[in-house]
Amino acid sequence: MSSLIPLLAALVAFLVMEPVTALSHRLVFHGPGTILHRSHHRPNSRGWEANDLFPVMFAGATITVMAVGALRPGLSILIAIGGGVTAYGASYLVVHDLYIHRRLAVLPERVEWLEPLREAHRIHHLYNAAPYGMLVPVVPAELRRRAASTTRDPIRTRESAEAAVSAEAAPSSA
Repeated sequence: MSSLIPLLAALVAFLVMEPVTALSHRLVFHGPGTILHRSHHRPNSRGWEANDLFPVMFAGATITVMAVGALRPGLSILIAIGGGVTAYGASYLVVHDLYIHRRLAVLPERVEWLEPLREAHRIHHLYNAAPYGMLVPVVPAELRRRAASTTRDPIRTRESAEAAVSAEAAPSSA
């Protein structure tokens, strides 16, 4: 039973990260952290964004928590909790950065069961509002209705802007 406790702690940490992420996205990223996060809502011609500092900071905090768990035997459960948080971060990276924003074209262009997440994120970028979660986004019905009436896709527009910059930077064959 005692070996099951760290596994359960990691699973609970993973699950709790979705509401924590949604809340921090709403209150921090679209609040005082806007100075960094606004780079994510604009077309970007570079590979990195100021917004990328957020996962670096979160990873640093998680590493610190796991180190405390490793150094203090009575707090070893923190290692499992950090593992759950890290698993959530990896899932977020795959879904958000690799699939939705295609920051590296390593995943298929379209995965049917991930499309609702892409659509929810399109709505977030359209209105700079909810949903703030990623893996279980809660999209307000009114925003879903408004988004259904437009084909505009700020995520695809971003890809188009990046492709144009890449094309300009490529040596011409003329």
